[in-house]
Amino acid sequence: MTLPKLETIELLRATIAACRICRDCPAGGEAKRLPHEPRPVAVISATARILIAGQAPGKRVHETGLPFNDASGDRLRSWLGVDRDQFYDAAKFAIVPMGFCFPGYDAQGHDLPPRRECAPAWRRSVLAAMPQVELVLAIGQYAQGFHLGERRRPTMTETVRGWRDYFLTNQDGPKVLPLPHPSWRNTGWLKKNPWFEADVLPLLKREVDRLVA
Repeated sequence: MTLPKLETIELLRATIAACRICRDCPAGGEAKRLPHEPRPVAVISATARILIAGQAPGKRVHETGLPFNDASGDRLRSWLGVDRDQFYDAAKFAIVPMGFCFPGYDAQGHDLPPRRECAPAWRRSVLAAMPQVELVLAIGQYAQGFHLGERRRPTMTETVRGWRDYFLTNQDGPKVLPLPHPSWRNTGWLKKNPWFEADVLPLLKREVDRLVA
């Protein structure tokens, strides 16, 4: 028997919350095991028309269990033109990163890439459970690689600059708008690419206004 949509989503939420594949069955063998207890963070929604597809939780998100609960989230909310209450309203926004758990740091103290286990195990099931989504905000190269596939350009900058090729082209499924990561480390990128704030952000805010009303 096919489960009702809401029941399907509740089951996914519970199953994802209990997921420990990056600890118990790591891709690449024991040496690649997640070095800390997993804490999957994802907001799956039965009604949200916007999906925020990020990379992976940072340490603060891991500690609090709240996605984009950091300076990057502040910048992202300013891009969207919403406050925290609107942003964390699951009726308005689904937030499903490419990796659900904080991946840890590399030798330079930077966040590691999203875990390799997450997307193959979960992403298509999660997307199938949210057919109402009309707009995917693909933040960073990993989300852009999944949601744009071969249409993604060689660099993140080229992909974001070519947003019209993805957003305005008729295709099956939701529209995809590629965005840079809102990390404060990308402040220099924003200064070098003023077209992003001039051309992309006004469109983004109009779409958010339309879809969360």
